[in-house]
Amino acid sequence: MLEPMTARYERPDLVRRINAMAGAVGGGAAMVPLEADELLDRATTSLGLDRFDLDDGDWEGRFRRLVTAVDASRLHVVGRLMTREELLRGLRTRLLLAAHREAEPSVRDERIVAPIVVTGPARSGTTILFELLALDPGLRSPIATEVLHPVPPAGTTPQQRTLMTECEQELWADVQPEFASMHELRSDLPVECITLTLPSFAGSHWAMVLDDFGDWAPEPGPEMAFHRSVLQAAQFGRPTATWILKTPGYVMMLDDLLAAYPDVRIVQTHRDPAKTMPSTVSTAAMTRWLRSDDLDLDGLSLVVGAVFSDALAATARRRRDGSIGGTFGDVRFGDLMTDPVVAIAGAYEQIGRPFTDDHATAITEYLRAKPRGKHGTHHYTAADWGFDADQVRVDLADYLDYFQVALEP
Repeated sequence: MLEPMTARYERPDLVRRINAMAGAVGGGAAMVPLEADELLDRATTSLGLDRFDLDDGDWEGRFRRLVTAVDASRLHVVGRLMTREELLRGLRTRLLLAAHREAEPSVRDERIVAPIVVTGPARSGTTILFELLALDPGLRSPIATEVLHPVPPAGTTPQQRTLMTECEQELWADVQPEFASMHELRSDLPVECITLTLPSFAGSHWAMVLDDFGDWAPEPGPEMAFHRSVLQAAQFGRPTATWILKTPGYVMMLDDLLAAYPDVRIVQTHRDPAKTMPSTVSTAAMTRWLRSDDLDLDGLSLVVGAVFSDALAATARRRRDGSIGGTFGDVRFGDLMTDPVVAIAGAYEQIGRPFTDDHATAITEYLRAKPRGKHGTHHYTAADWGFDADQVRVDLADYLDYFQVALEP
């Protein structure tokens, strides 16, 4: 049995005390209610708008099933507060996007042409690679402030928009400071697609929040339809540029990504799975720990191990036999750490994109100002999170061989 989260991390006093308030009022639900009709009414009343439809299917059915599942999940007070804000912000985002489409019908005609998508197992360099590719002057990245609030309410100043984003992006490290060593979230950094698609009520963000899905389930089709709506709104009225996007979860839904954007170019990262598997579990566990005291780490380890192992094995098999379409470039973690300019230039050659001297210079300068371990180092072993390193490598021998992934100490 794995060591519980309570033995691994100590909650900041402020978080611990707010959570303890539940005992004085009859539970977290009494302090932070989560009820679909009330949330819908509050969202519409706050903006004076009432149209949520964005051509992404039965959004209201998904929302209602999701709220029921969230309310039943064992979230503490701070977790319920964080999740209530996300649900309300998601509803308001939908209302504002729908109103923008009504006012500017041509926004629907915006074409998302040949986006570049970074994916791969968590902790394989996807985040830093995403940031380095976003330095390419010919690419447009989804900056958190711009895509969490793609159509801000009338009268919102840039400073207010930043503050509204900061509360969602940077609160995570306040709730548990160790999170910053796993993943840096900032209002001015490029944001993952799972965050961008939160208001679809269909995507992977919510899968990380729930301990029991109930009647809710992820729906990649509606999630990607909403994804397009956000990019269209963020792109509208701006000069043409190619989007650079990212989320590790795409490695499990490549067919859905290709269906949404048939001309997508995918940059896939690779690292020794004896490193990425336990790190993925630790990050998933931390995401749950930010909102809940109740975690089944042994069960989480089994699920994450099975899901990502299947996805990586399937990717290697399908790319080997040509049964998956799309244009791929590959970046190995060791190469990215040793010489990022050479690693990225190689991936660009594979996807048919020119790599410029200006981009190379920008990468060097960016890394000089952002050394590794800036927010501390996340130490772990495979066994810490329920894995046998040798067995993981045996199970994924074909993946390691096909992508020529180096084993790490």
